[in-house]
Amino acid sequence: MENRTDYNKMEQTAQVKRKAVKTVTYLFLTLWGLVVLFPFYWMMLTSVKSYGAYSSEYIPKFFTLSPTLQNYGDAFTAVPLGRYLANTVIFTLTTTALMLFVITLAAFAFARLDFPGKNILFVGFLSLMMIPNELVVITNFVTITNLDMRNTFQGLILPSVTSVFYIYLLKENFELIPDSLYYAAKVDGTSDLKYLLRVMIPISKPTLITITILKVIECWNSYVWPRLITDNENYFLVSNGIQEIRENGFGRENIPAMMAAVVVISIPLIVLFLIFRKQIMDGVSRGGTKG
Repeated sequence: MENRTDYNKMEQTAQVKRKAVKTVTYLFLTLWGLVVLFPFYWMMLTSVKSYGAYSSEYIPKFFTLSPTLQNYGDAFTAVPLGRYLANTVIFTLTTTALMLFVITLAAFAFARLDFPGKNILFVGFLSLMMIPNELVVITNFVTITNLDMRNTFQGLILPSVTSVFYIYLLKENFELIPDSLYYAAKVDGTSDLKYLLRVMIPISKPTLITITILKVIECWNSYVWPRLITDNENYFLVSNGIQEIRENGFGRENIPAMMAAVVVISIPLIVLFLIFRKQIMDGVSRGGTKG
């Protein structure tokens, strides 16, 4: 009887500890969530404040009693933001499609084909990740300038059509597919290309979706390269547009209009992430697990 009483007390103590740990964990996650979401709230709040109300705030206010949508209209009239959005869509879709084509073939070659120097070549590819991005930007700028591709979509797109990291991620995922499937396909007379299209790509779909979404986000947020390689507004992306609103839009620094433009630009990415968040997590975990 005493042993059972002691066991019940221990069980109750353990339950209290588990509840305490869970409570502290949820409190920490809630606090961290508020910290992460606060910049988005501040962006939305600023975008609905009038220029006069924003400029008159000596101490920033965390709410507004007179919201306005005028800033969203100003964001599109100050600069041709609609054209910049269209340019960004063209740049993003074209770059992502070309990159998927390149990295899929490269990852398949490194994961499944046998050719002399494969391991040495792959190590060389990985070593490229050690090169600072600043050096790559300088090299790309000189190359694109020498090819007379400044202020063209080709100049914007070509330096971004491959990625060593994505090749590595997809290669690791391809190597998870059993060799027996490949050998069985070869016995049936299936070519390497058909095996890639009908077996490897469908199995690796979560990783490919993850790579696609990450590349779309990367292209959509691209700033340094478009700013460097274009000075013709016909080829400006939304990143250039935001800067134009700040510098040339109204002859003054209109922060509320800038924030309205940022909201317009951010919404597609937020929606995309919310729709495919499970696939992103699944793809990253699959790509990082081997064996």
